[in-house]
Amino acid sequence: MAEIPQLLVHEHDDNVGVVVVEGLTAGTDMLCCVTHDNSTFRLTSQADVPIGHKVALKDLKSGDTAVKYGEDIGKIVADIEKGGHVHTHNCKTKRW
Repeated sequence: MAEIPQLLVHEHDDNVGVVVVEGLTAGTDMLCCVTHDNSTFRLTSQADVPIGHKVALKDLKSGDTAVKYGEDIGKIVADIEKGGHVHTHNCKTKRW
């Protein structure tokens, strides 16, 4: 039986991916799939992350831009370690 990805990434240049399973816990060795070409890689989750929320694919510093779908989706407002939970507590929209 094939292993099911826990994280989807749209483009190779993205720096965040989306959790696509329920109950992802800290320490999980995630199978990550890049949907652009169906390539895969592994990443360890550093936090419990709900389905639909984002995970940092590399260390992100305050002031960095969050990139998803190859697009700017917001500004990082607090440092996030690789594998960390990316959400409203550390990433804000630039729209207002």
